[in-house]
Amino acid sequence: MSRTVTLPATRPERMPPLIVACLAATWLIWGSTYLAIKWALISFPPFFQMGTRFLAAGAILAAFMHWRGSRWPTWAEWINATVLGSLMLGVGYGLTAVAEVSVSSGLVVAFIAIGPALQAAMELPYGDRPTRRELLGIGTGLVGVLGLAVGQGFSAAPLGLLAVLVASVGWKAGAIWSLRGLPQWMGGRKLELVPGAMGFASQMLAGGVVLMLAAWLVGEQPVLPLDPLAVASWAYLVVAGSLVAFSAFMVLLQRTPTAVSSSYAYVNPLIGLVLGVTLGGETLHLLEWVSALVVTGSVVLMLKGR
Repeated sequence: MSRTVTLPATRPERMPPLIVACLAATWLIWGSTYLAIKWALISFPPFFQMGTRFLAAGAILAAFMHWRGSRWPTWAEWINATVLGSLMLGVGYGLTAVAEVSVSSGLVVAFIAIGPALQAAMELPYGDRPTRRELLGIGTGLVGVLGLAVGQGFSAAPLGLLAVLVASVGWKAGAIWSLRGLPQWMGGRKLELVPGAMGFASQMLAGGVVLMLAAWLVGEQPVLPLDPLAVASWAYLVVAGSLVAFSAFMVLLQRTPTAVSSSYAYVNPLIGLVLGVTLGGETLHLLEWVSALVVTGSVVLMLKGR
C-alpha cells in the first residue's frame, strides 16, 4: 500500500528592507534626476555641475563614515576609485549633462535605458552568453534606439546623441568592472574599493576631481547670479541623486543579481519622460514616444531573460 507524502508549503523569500529601500531609491529618485540636471544647467555648466555635485556628496559621506569609524582608503583603493569614478561619474554623468544641453531630459533618460543590452555585450569577455530572450531584448532595444536616434530631438543634435551614447558605455563599463574586475585582455585585476559606504564616497570624490579637471580644461564657470531653481536642483542632485540613489545602486550592484540591480532601467525612462513633459515643458513626437516604449520593452525582455 503506497503512502502519500505531503511536503510543507514553501513561502517565497522576502527581500530585505535595505534592498527594497535601495530599489525604491534607484527607481524613483534616479528617474527624476534627469530633469533636475536640466534645470541645474541654467547656472551650472555640465562638468562643473557634476564635479561640484559629487565632491560635495563624497565629502559629506566620507566625513560621516570616518566619524563612524571607517578607515580611509589605501593608495591602491584610491587608484581603483579613480578608475571607476572616471568611468561611471566622469564619463557617465559628465557626458549625460553635456547631452542635456542640446537634448531634452526625457530623450536622454529613454536612450540610457539601453544599459542592460550594453551590459550583456560587455559581459561576453567574462564568459557570459545571452539567452534567447536576452538576444530578443537586445534586438528590440536596438530598434528602439534607432528610432530615438532618427527622431527630431537627436537628429537635430548629433553631438548630444554621441555624448549620451558614450555616457551609457562608460557607466556600464564602470559598473561591470567594479563587480567583476578588469577583463582578462586588460589583465583581469580586481578593482577593490575600501569596504562599505566609504568606498562609494572615495569613488564620488575621485570622480568629482576628474570632472572638475574637465571643467577647467573646457573653461566652464557658473553663470552668475545663480538661479534659485538651478541651486535647488543642484542641492537635490547632491542629497537625493548622489548620497541616496548612487549609494543605493552600489549596494544593489554588490548584493543582488544583475536583473535586480539593473531593474531601474525600465522604470527611469517612464518617470523621466513624464516629468520632462509635464514639469519641464518638453515636447516629444510620436516616433520618440513609440521608440521609448520599445526600448523599455526591450529592457523587460532582457531582465526576464535572466
